Amino acid sequence: MSEAGRAAGRPDRFFAAALRFARTTGHTGIDVSAAGRIAPRKKGANTMCGRYQFSWEESRMLARIREAVRKAGAQAPRDEVFPSDGAPVLVLREGKVVPAVMGWGFPGMQGGRNVINARAETAEERPMFRDGVAARRCVVPATGFYEWDADKRRYLFRMPARTELYMAALYGVFGGEARYCILTTQANASVAPVHHRMPLVLRAQEVRPWLEDEQTARRLLHETPPELERRETDGQLRLW
Repeated sequence: MSEAGRAAGRPDRFFAAALRFARTTGHTGIDVSAAGRIAPRKKGANTMCGRYQFSWEESRMLARIREAVRKAGAQAPRDEVFPSDGAPVLVLREGKVVPAVMGWGFPGMQGGRNVINARAETAEERPMFRDGVAARRCVVPATGFYEWDADKRRYLFRMPARTELYMAALYGVFGGEARYCILTTQANASVAPVHHRMPLVLRAQEVRPWLEDEQTARRLLHETPPELERRETDGQLRLW
């Protein structure tokens, strides 16, 4: 069984592996309750969802997460997160939702590109993701995510009337490094004009159930995400 598989259902082993890697290498995969530092990594492929916004100055919640990361000695996330970057995610530990820093993307097969997305519809069946669905779920906090249309115009998608957007994700430990993968699903009416896929966006009240309850999480894998507002990078705003 792989290291990631052995860690399934054992959060303490996951955190120990993540912290051990951080202390010995200074790279990603640290629990923000202990010291460590993130080193930038080579950027991955720009696929859906291939870039998102962590604008902590706009969100009190993200500012708190950033401060927790900074106080723990980790490098604070930048405003625009790229594949392979280290960034905060939310996990359940000892009954509490806490931030941890992980690298974005599972290592690809046979040295291929990092796998930064997983299809929510088939994640329960895929060997790479099914253990994560059962026992290693996390949430990616953001202020929005980016997508490009067929004409290469960039759009920013955000939750209407909220400063935070939460994306469902899975995590694993690979070679001692904690990494996460964002789940995607069929685009709803607000995203479909730009792209046929979108991240599995959770409502704020779904964050804890996603982390805490496996059966609820399996149901949420097949739910339609909430409608989002979209803004072209030139500033034009549309609700959907």
